[in-house]
Amino acid sequence: MAAIGVLMHHERKAAWDVATDLVSWLDDRGHDVRLPEADAALVGLESFGQPADEVAVGADLVVGVGGDGTILRAVDLAAPLGVPVLGVNVGQLGYLTMVEPEAMRASMKRFLAGSYDIDERMRLDVVVVRADGTVEPTECALNEAVLERGEPGHTIRIEAYFDGEAFTPYVADGLIVSTPTGSTAYAFSVRGPIVAPRHRAIVLVPVAPHMLFDRSLVLEPSTQIRLEVAGHRVARLGVDGRSLGTLGEGDSIVCTAAERPALLVTFGRADFHRVLRSKFALADR
Repeated sequence: MAAIGVLMHHERKAAWDVATDLVSWLDDRGHDVRLPEADAALVGLESFGQPADEVAVGADLVVGVGGDGTILRAVDLAAPLGVPVLGVNVGQLGYLTMVEPEAMRASMKRFLAGSYDIDERMRLDVVVVRADGTVEPTECALNEAVLERGEPGHTIRIEAYFDGEAFTPYVADGLIVSTPTGSTAYAFSVRGPIVAPRHRAIVLVPVAPHMLFDRSLVLEPSTQIRLEVAGHRVARLGVDGRSLGTLGEGDSIVCTAAERPALLVTFGRADFHRVLRSKFALADR
């Protein structure tokens, strides 16, 4: 029997219904089903609840039921342990979700029979280094790390370094350090390039730059990017939508390719061009 973790969107009743059906279906077949305690409490399945950091331990699969935010949460739990993630789409665009609710049971049968593929996605390690040299615990991003202005109406000044060498100071509303997967997330909304998600690269995208050089950069995946807050205005740090506080003058973030990728379950090799056409309704234009 398999050990399966299940996460759900916390605010979508449709996701609760789909997740409850999945838990019941798996439990009836004797599988070991785990839910984070907060998720279990939402749907009255407390007997399946476990501390969130234990859900993926020894698991064969973690299923995220919701949108891309739910899948990001599932990846945070699963990727460090080398556990694959399956996304069930109860969201909107759903770039990271591979299965629609009506196909969920059939997809689970295929996974349990070993009839699936794994799509490896690059992640970023993000480390905060304070001006006094203090190094904070590493965060990991599947989409992006963002340094953005801490006060409305004011730009921030950020010095960019690549592999220890100064590149240029940016004056902007913010800077995004994105993976290829994240190129269709926040980076896309500020006109960054769309990068095929299985490609390995690090993308640096300025947000509303107040300078002549306003282009995005697609860098080698081995590049170490350090972004240092250079002015007196504070910057806010976000990693995959999670707010991680503020950085002051002399504080920096260091971004490098993570050792462990995200492992996304697919059924047949996904055609990224087809996904783009579908998500943006390009075939109808």
